Order: sequence, then C-alpha cells, then structure tokens
Amino acid sequence: MAQIILTFGLGKEKIKVVRSIAQKNRIQIKEISRKDYNQKLGALAGIQGFAKEKVIYNGPDFPLEMIVFSGIDSAQIDSFLADYKQTGAQTVPLKAIITPQNIFWTVEALFKELWKEHLSFFLNKFL
Repeated sequence: MAQIILTFGLGKEKIKVVRSIAQKNRIQIKEISRKDYNQKLGALAGIQGFAKEKVIYNGPDFPLEMIVFSGIDSAQIDSFLADYKQTGAQTVPLKAIITPQNIFWTVEALFKELWKEHLSFFLNKFL
C-alpha cells in the first residue's frame, strides 16, 4: 500500500509545510477538493478494491482543516507530526489514520466523527 497523506482544506502555508516534510520522507500528498467529500477514504487513498463514485459533495465547507494518513505506520506518523511541530506552523486540528473500520467511510462521515471528538475534548478540557 502506498504511503499517502490526504489533506482537506489546508491553507497555503500549512500545505507547503506538509509537502516539504512528506517529500523528505518520500510520502505522497493528495489535496482533496471539496467536491470529493462524498468519496470513500479507500478510493481517495488509491487503495486496491476501491473506486471513485460518480457523486459530488454539495454540502457546506468544513469549519476545520483535516489530514488523513494512509499506509503510514505509527512511528512515521509520530516523526511527521514532530517535524511539523518544529516548523512552528499552526496545528491541523483534525487528524486520522485510515483503518479497517473507517476505510469505507466518506470524507464527510469521517469529518463528522472527528468533529464530535474534537468538540468533546474541548468541552471536557475547559468546562
């Protein structure tokens, strides 16, 4: 399986940093456009057995940026995130790894799940 990072809604500075670190580590980057938010993660990551569907996302923009790792082990992810942090770039709030459980999810479904977790963490931390 190819090592790839899917990005969603990253600003120019953040995508520049992500690309630089990924290139150094020989990891592919794929910027996912809003129209593909109804696609399954497996298809977007180019995983065998998945194909893009003929659907276009017409929902709202996501309020937070997101990155999704595919085919990358935990040590490599830790290294990537440490390198990212060292650049001083603002964090990407939502991060995920493609798993056997979420590989069939659409981008929108993953975003909603991560958004709920993010809000829960925030509320528990500050209330």
